[in-house]
Order: sequence, then C-alpha cells, then structure tokens
Amino acid sequence: MEQAGYAFVDILIVLAKVIVVIGINLLMVMILTLGERRIAGFIQDRYGPNRVGPQGMLQPVADGVKFFFKEEVIPSKAEKVIYVLAPALVLGPALLTFAVIPFGGPLSVVGKEIQLQIAELNVGILYIFALLSLSVYGLVLGGWASNSKYPLMGGLRSAAQMVSYEISMGLAVIGIIMITGSLRLSDVVMHQNELLFGFLPHWNIFLQPLGFIIFIVAAYAETNRVPFDLPEAEPELVGGYHTEYSSMKFASFMMGEYIALITSSALMTTLYFGGWDFPYVDESSLGIWGVLLSIIAFAVKTGFFLFLYLWVRWTLPRFRYDQLMGLGWKVMIPLALFNIIITGVVMSLL
Repeated sequence: MEQAGYAFVDILIVLAKVIVVIGINLLMVMILTLGERRIAGFIQDRYGPNRVGPQGMLQPVADGVKFFFKEEVIPSKAEKVIYVLAPALVLGPALLTFAVIPFGGPLSVVGKEIQLQIAELNVGILYIFALLSLSVYGLVLGGWASNSKYPLMGGLRSAAQMVSYEISMGLAVIGIIMITGSLRLSDVVMHQNELLFGFLPHWNIFLQPLGFIIFIVAAYAETNRVPFDLPEAEPELVGGYHTEYSSMKFASFMMGEYIALITSSALMTTLYFGGWDFPYVDESSLGIWGVLLSIIAFAVKTGFFLFLYLWVRWTLPRFRYDQLMGLGWKVMIPLALFNIIITGVVMSLL
C-alpha cells in the first residue's frame, strides 16, 4: 500500500508538471503573437496593436475569440481525414518536445527531490530529434490533403527544407555529445555548471561556437521562420501549406509554429548557454531561492532567443529557394562535419 501511495504521488507530480508546462507554453504563444506585432511596429517605426485593451494587451484574446468563432471551411475535394489530422501532427510534437527539457534546478519538498523536468530520458536528445522529424508530416500532409497546388508546393518545400537542415542540426549537436558524453539533457546542463579557466562560465557556446552558429541557423530553417519561410512565402504561394485552412485548424498550425519557437529557444539555452544555471552562483546552497533563481535564469535566456527570432524576422529578407537549399547542403553540412573533426582532434590532444 505504501508503494502504491508513493506511485500515486509521483503520478500527481508528473501531471502537475505537464499542466504547468503546457499552460506556460500556451500563455507564451499569446505573448508572442502580441510581441511579434509590437516589435515589428517598433522596428518599422509605426504603431503596433494599441486598441484592444491597455496598450493592445488584449489583442491575443481577441484573436483567439475570432479564430474560435470563424467559419470552418473544408475544400470539397480535400482528403478530409488527413486534412483534419494534419494540424494536430504539427501541434502535438511541438508540445511533446518540451517534455525532456529541464527548466530549473532540483526542488526538494518534504525530503523528496523533484526534478523540474517532465521526463528525464537517457536518450533525451534523440527523443527531440525524433519528434522534430514527425512535425514535417503535418506540413506535407496538410498541403497535399488540401488538393490545391499552392499548399502542395508549400508542403513539398517544407519537406525538403526541414529534412536538409535537420541533418546539419543533428551533426552540430554531436560535438556537444562528444564533450558531455551523455544524451541526457540534465547531464548537458550539469556539465556546464562549472567555470572555464577559473572565470568564464563553462557554457558550450565557448566550447562549440561553430556548432552553435550551425544549430541556430538550422533552427530558424526548421521552424520555417524568416529568412527561411519558403514553405509559406506569400508572393509565391499565397500562404503555402496552410492556404486552405481556416478557423481553429489554421490556429493550430500557428500555435504549433510558435510553440516550436519556444522549444527551440529553450533547447538552445539548454545545449549552449548553461540551461537553468546562473553563472557564479551555487543554486543548490540557496534552497527554494536557488530554484527560483534557476527558473528565472532559464526564462531570461529563453526569452532572449525568442526576441532574436522576432528581431530577425523583421530585419532580414527572404532567401531564394535555390539559395536556401544550397546553404543547407553545400555550406551547413560540410561545416558541421568539420566541427565534429575539430572537436575530436582537440579532445584527443587534451
């Protein structure tokens, strides 16, 4: 009976973490939809949303109400089952990917240590790449099932783009795996909780600068963000793979994209910027304040990369498709392989 009680408590803890993580992700989607427009207005020297609520703060709520009550339109010749399923194939993996990312230091409650991570898998990095490879199915099937030429072209572009850049992203992470010796993201974070040369944070950005550049460029391509948003290029494809979608189905595609931004930003924080670690501070010695400090550190680092996503979108022009594919295959992959070789040579000499 006692073991059953412990198991029940463990289940409740996991459910609580799932609810908190999903809730924060959905809240961040609302904030990002507002932030996207406000930052765009600032960069372009114009007003952003400023009518619905104070300073336009309720604009995301208005958007949600509009999507919820908007008419559902399904093309008459669409493959209806796949057409309806496709948005879930984009939104689902985006939410599930965050499950293995540690977002704070260990929390001790009544003598029980709780990891601020939904699932601590021995193959956490492989789990993330497995789910990333699933999201492309939602885009391809959504474009194909619409039975329209522009969505089909967008779906095919997304397949070629995401597969190409996923290779270079995976090769970039191999350098970190070589240094850390583990696929667990918690081990990657703990490996960075030291000092390099006695004064520099032992973050992987200093050990793998080339790998980080490759990873962040590939992340922009994986999330279909400018300057890599060829699958939904408006001048060429109207709206790309989601042209024939409306109401909450379109909103699911949009939420999937924004949650993918949050996850990739959190992943960059975890892999290259020490995760939840606040440099020069031993969080474990501060008790609950150390846990709060670690959560704040993780949130600030992740928020910086989210801002960078929005900044780049309204700054850089879109690539041509041949430039996009040429960069992926002729530049990114050779550089990623070179990074692996250099990492191996340096490790063998040390």
